[in-house]
Amino acid sequence: MIKTVATTPFQDQKPGTSGLRKKVPVFQQANYVENFVQSIFDSLEGFQGKTLVIGGDGRFYNREAIQVAMKIAAGNGFGRVLVGQGGILSTPAASNVIRKRGAFGGIILSASHNPGGPDGDFGIKYNASNGGPAPEKITDAIFARTRAISAYKISDAPDIDLDCLGATTLDGMSVEVIDPVEDYLALMRELFDFGAIRSMVAGGFTMTFDAMSAVTGPYATKILEGELGFKPGSVINGIPKPDFGGHHPDPNLVHAKEIYDLAMSDHAPDICAASDGDGDRNLIIGRGIFVTPSDSLAALAANAHLAPGYAKGLAGIARSMPTSAAADQVAKKKGIGIYETPTGWKFFGNLLDAGLATICGEESAGTGSNHVREKDGLWAVLLWLNILAVRRESVKAIMEDHWRTYGRNYYARHDYEEVASEGANALVQALRDALPTMQGQRFGALDVASADDFAYHDPVDGSDSAHQGIRILFTDGARIVYRLSGTGTAGATLRVYIERAEPETGRLDLETGDALKDVIDLSRSIAKIEHYTGRREPSVIT
Repeated sequence: MIKTVATTPFQDQKPGTSGLRKKVPVFQQANYVENFVQSIFDSLEGFQGKTLVIGGDGRFYNREAIQVAMKIAAGNGFGRVLVGQGGILSTPAASNVIRKRGAFGGIILSASHNPGGPDGDFGIKYNASNGGPAPEKITDAIFARTRAISAYKISDAPDIDLDCLGATTLDGMSVEVIDPVEDYLALMRELFDFGAIRSMVAGGFTMTFDAMSAVTGPYATKILEGELGFKPGSVINGIPKPDFGGHHPDPNLVHAKEIYDLAMSDHAPDICAASDGDGDRNLIIGRGIFVTPSDSLAALAANAHLAPGYAKGLAGIARSMPTSAAADQVAKKKGIGIYETPTGWKFFGNLLDAGLATICGEESAGTGSNHVREKDGLWAVLLWLNILAVRRESVKAIMEDHWRTYGRNYYARHDYEEVASEGANALVQALRDALPTMQGQRFGALDVASADDFAYHDPVDGSDSAHQGIRILFTDGARIVYRLSGTGTAGATLRVYIERAEPETGRLDLETGDALKDVIDLSRSIAKIEHYTGRREPSVIT
């Protein structure tokens, strides 16, 4: 039976760069999930009788929220729901299911790389029929609706058994519990030469993949060990846990230090890799070399033609503005388009749909292509494996050859996490106020060539996005970017991006810290970071 329940608005349900994210106890408030899901449906048209995909990363409260979302979908007239077994669907796998099954859209329950557990983070986001995150016009409409909602429609039928594959009904709506890996595996078989990778593995190539007790575990175990022949145990932390085993499922050098140390040891595998909470980010570490996400994007773009799915070449490359310009050099030499967008995968969607870009990436360890409309951690790992299988060189040798061909962009990101929002906002405002007079100023030995607050004009739909990050570009090619992140749930996270480009004939073998030392020092003094945040050092450096 469908019932209409009176409710009152919550004033804090504004979606960020990737949906609504809050602490679990916030979502556990009466009507909180119901209000937001109903607001999503109230902001859409034409879905009656259509298919909705629902799944999440297995974090705490995932199953409960899925049951609510399904019942509200039934209450609002959807004809069918496809839900991952156990409530599991990685974010890229959900995008694939939406596209492959012709769904109207999907609801993904995840807070990506944020911590889980009863006191951890949770999130809900809506993906459109192209499989990608809802564009701003939809998220703006959702937020407006959350502030005016007065009722939601919901089925009062019993919960669905999420662990039993197959079809059932929920107040007249069909519910099909699907294998979360099957469709994704079929797509990966189309894109990559599994035979070549199996041959490489049979020849002794070794790997350690850290699934971080998160959603990628079942996918990595099935594909890496089951399909490609890596020995059992090559996938570690492969069982998804509601609290991610008490760890922070963010694949960086702080939270994935175990595999970094392994890769730098005397008994290192040929490659170490990891993915995050919802499976859309990646970490690549070769024996003796960490590959920055920006460099990984550039190397994958340069070598993608070695994989069957990209043998015809790339239409173009897209990167978020804070991501290093390493990919720009690849695009320039290959004579293809390069697009610089704001942070947030939703900005790549139009470029991919229009056929302007084939591969996209963000410095925050997200890389993907036109195979889905989300970044895809395991896809990036598989593309690396395909390249390694064809070139028969080490990760280190491939990167050194890449720098000799395209030059090297020394790059680092400094995160100041959970700083007071008031101080972080004051810091950004002070920088904005200084922009008009910054050009031509000298800081230390560096002269400012230009400075701005990045704004983006979408070449496909003509939309504009302003205030996307403050850029300071120096005459020697160095660059500093300041941006407040929209993915956290407590306080503010100030991200500072530092870069210096060296040509292919330049100094290619420096330590990143040495190459960037003067720019790092300037990044702190120009913005008066300690003054505004009270922090002398960043929380995380990647």
